[in-house]
Amino acid sequence: MLPYLTRRLLLAVPLILGIIAFNFFLLQLAPGDLADVLASEQGGAAADAGYVAELRKAFGLDLPVLTQLGVYLKNVLTLDFGFSHRYGVPVATLITERLGGTLLLALTSLVLAVVIGTALGLLASRRPGGIVDSLVSVLSTIAYSAPLFWVGLMLVVLFGVHLQWLPTGGFQEVTQVPLRGLVLWGDRLRHLVLPATTLALFFVAIYARMTRASMIEAMSQDYIRTARAKGLSEGRIALRHGFRNALLPLVTMVGLQAGSLLGGSVVVETVFAWPGMGRLAFEAVSNRDLNLLLSIMLLSSFVVVAVNLTVDLLYAWLDPRIAVSA
Repeated sequence: MLPYLTRRLLLAVPLILGIIAFNFFLLQLAPGDLADVLASEQGGAAADAGYVAELRKAFGLDLPVLTQLGVYLKNVLTLDFGFSHRYGVPVATLITERLGGTLLLALTSLVLAVVIGTALGLLASRRPGGIVDSLVSVLSTIAYSAPLFWVGLMLVVLFGVHLQWLPTGGFQEVTQVPLRGLVLWGDRLRHLVLPATTLALFFVAIYARMTRASMIEAMSQDYIRTARAKGLSEGRIALRHGFRNALLPLVTMVGLQAGSLLGGSVVVETVFAWPGMGRLAFEAVSNRDLNLLLSIMLLSSFVVVAVNLTVDLLYAWLDPRIAVSA
């Protein structure tokens, strides 16, 4: 297992560097930059070409693209992510303030999606073509095809506006007396329900379909027939023999969907005014805040690579043949 882990870590280093370069060049292709945004906000004479050129020189935007990339790589390697020119504070400070909100939202959504999706997939696979299977398939198709922003708005209208059971947005209530302890976390949990449910529904559909297909395939294998011939109960066969082998593609899917989970958080955090990285990325795009946006993309890429590395290790643990043949 250790040689396998070492090889995967060595492969991750050039991958991260390649992602940094790709993200940098991608943003260079976008029209406009921070200097254009600031000049247009000033208006009048401030928006002339001379003022824009001065701003570009002040922010280092007049340097050749490769020189800018070299400076950025050097800063990243020293963990210097620069300043956000829009907010006037270090990028690391902004990310630290928002990272916790996104992690809370993403991890809660992932746990909900895996637990609910796996349970629905197991139920559907027990009698393929039956009523439960058909119902799960229809609901999964609806959840998979519905846009995240539309699902979020509908949940807000139903549970936040009409029924008034849950808050319509934000991270916690703003009160004259600051909330503390269990009261504070209880309030945050109420605010978390709608955005986490919105983000999880899409992945529930994916995991339910994947679990159903994997279980049906696993239950048709020869070792399942052998277990039945030994007189084991169907429940024990399904959970102990079928489900363990059906987990392999599900684990892979969790890793592949890590990027989609972070991408979906941008939409969900915007709809629910959730103070996280996704909403910060949206603001950085609107403001052409290159340092901030590059740092968010770098962190997101690192998280995706780390999740996929963890999934690879878990896959190798579930099926030791992977580590041996790799």
